[in-house]
Amino acid sequence: MAQKKKVKELKVLDGKTAQNLSIFLGSFRLPYEEIKNVILEVNESVLTESMVQNLVKQLPEAEQLSVLSEMKGEYDDLAEPEQFGVVISTVPKLHVRLNAILFKLQFDEQINNIKPDIVSVIAACEELSQSENFSKLLELILLVGNFMNAGSRNARAFGFSISYLCKLRDTKSADQKMTLLHFLAEICQEQHPEVLHFIDELTHVDKASRVSAETLQKNVDQMLKQISNLEKDVQAFPPTTNEKDKFVEKIESFVKTAREQYEKLALMYNNMEKQYEDLGAYFVFNPKKISVEEFFGDLSNFKSMFQQAVKENQKRKEAEEKIRKAKLAREKAEREKEEKQKRNQLIDINAEGDETGIMDGLMEALQSGAAFRRKRGPRQAANRRAGNAVTSLLAKELMQEDAISAAPLKKKKEEKIKEKTMAEPEQEALEDILEAAPARSS
Repeated sequence: MAQKKKVKELKVLDGKTAQNLSIFLGSFRLPYEEIKNVILEVNESVLTESMVQNLVKQLPEAEQLSVLSEMKGEYDDLAEPEQFGVVISTVPKLHVRLNAILFKLQFDEQINNIKPDIVSVIAACEELSQSENFSKLLELILLVGNFMNAGSRNARAFGFSISYLCKLRDTKSADQKMTLLHFLAEICQEQHPEVLHFIDELTHVDKASRVSAETLQKNVDQMLKQISNLEKDVQAFPPTTNEKDKFVEKIESFVKTAREQYEKLALMYNNMEKQYEDLGAYFVFNPKKISVEEFFGDLSNFKSMFQQAVKENQKRKEAEEKIRKAKLAREKAEREKEEKQKRNQLIDINAEGDETGIMDGLMEALQSGAAFRRKRGPRQAANRRAGNAVTSLLAKELMQEDAISAAPLKKKKEEKIKEKTMAEPEQEALEDILEAAPARSS
């Protein structure tokens, strides 16, 4: 039967400190001596920011480490957290080393957190002072404001606070459907479309609105303080006899680079402050009373509200155009309906008077003689041939009569035939009219 492992009692550390230190050591699974060496070497391939942070946080107090450093002879009887304390306590100025290493590991991140904020504020200041379209918009706002305030104590104003821009939406029309901001946006859309480009020109305003100048200054000052302290620590660091101890060598090189980067950052920060002061003079406000965050925050909000007003104006115009087209379509349909009704009434009247109209036309043609002067068509030519056939038949019959009465009778017959032949066209014209009558009435 296996013997149960004996739990070693703690001699120096309290239970909570020992437990936290055990958890930390278990997460890395490195021999204690190796952890000591990577600290001496400042080995950044093994040392990470989180590792050093946790070690600084879980490390026993300096007094406890001092006691553990004298218990090397009892090493095997100590609990694992205390054994680690015995090993790590042999590193000279352990807390100074760990804080310096942590600052070195975090330095690039600090630069990357501070530098973009400074750049954003500088760029936003330059964009505002150089944007002609934004200046034109401010002129329009001042003009409209003076027109509205004509006759009051606020008339003929020479300027207004930038914070007033966000209040343009509070002034509404009588029907509450339009604000002063919508009106200004509509003027720009219809009469000054180039002014709308100010939105694209102020690209860094939104980022600058999230920059706290107070926090930025604290971070820059804190960086300078850390570099200065580290320089002092390195200068006062005792010489070492351990060949693995590379702390002074590596930290000296880092401090020199850190100092150079800080000086560049400080120069940028001073430039940012100067740019903001110049912007205060340009827009006539006190940069010490109105913070960077507040000033650019108002501009960012106004830019968003103006964009929204432009979109809402566009939607309103589209809705009005849709209503206008629907109205025109409705009016057109009503007109077409009325015209159709009028045409139907006219057709009904013509249908009722067809028979009367046909007879009136026939009588008029007979009285004027137009019925007897119509041109022959194909059917009339056929009737003519039929009339000629009748004439020939009558002539043949006349030739067969008695010769005694032939001369006077022949003359008389010829006259009758001639009269019949001459009357044939008149008869045909009448027949045409009578036959056309049913077709017209139908």
